[in-house]
Amino acid sequence: MNILLIEDEFLLATDLKMTLQEEGYEVLEVFDNGIEALEFYKNNEIDLLICDINIDGDWDGIETAKRLLDVKPAPLIYLTALSDAETIERAKKTFPAAYISKPFQISVLRMAVELAIHNFVNKTNHVVEVEESKEDRENLFRETFLVVDEFIFIKQNYQFVKFNLNEIYYFEAEHIHTNVYTKTKKYAVRMSLGGVLEKLPVKNFVRVHRSFAVNIHQIDSFNEHEIIIASQQIPLSRGYKNDFVRFFT
Repeated sequence: MNILLIEDEFLLATDLKMTLQEEGYEVLEVFDNGIEALEFYKNNEIDLLICDINIDGDWDGIETAKRLLDVKPAPLIYLTALSDAETIERAKKTFPAAYISKPFQISVLRMAVELAIHNFVNKTNHVVEVEESKEDRENLFRETFLVVDEFIFIKQNYQFVKFNLNEIYYFEAEHIHTNVYTKTKKYAVRMSLGGVLEKLPVKNFVRVHRSFAVNIHQIDSFNEHEIIIASQQIPLSRGYKNDFVRFFT
């Protein structure tokens, strides 16, 4: 995930960048003012904004976030020492996904990043002041599979891995998990195959067997009994054959 960080305290910005990168995220750039951040934001793909409210320049963090989000939407986290009612009311108007008070803990930051992705995917327009609790953590970690437009996020350990939906070759059901096969890697999702398919665009994926579903765009060849994707033989069941053939008629 590509993160843009807007923070004017040098030591805190450096520590935050290192922390996020150790968690597996990519901090593309760090700015201490809104004008430079806006120019960078216009020309780069950003998956998450983390913005302090009290920053250098003519715009504070809330005004900066507003101008950035007017260009294109992205999940937003506020990181600030300001927690007065007036500030929070102003912040709400930019629909942030999370609001963290300084000083922050790594576990709280991790939760905020995951909440930001979750809320953005589900279009949840409200502020969450993140506090670490066992109940919050258990609820959050139930989310293992998210879809945003043409991208998919799969949780692996403590982070979401992002890739394009078209990179998926096929799915295979295995007990209580579903294995996701791409060109370079296999991922395991703790969800039934049917549950996975409900979250995906129907136009790209079709179930071809009780235990398999394929990406139509990745098929190399097929016959009445099997489908070939990247030299892998996938059975084509009689019960799902009509749904499969419908893609080609």
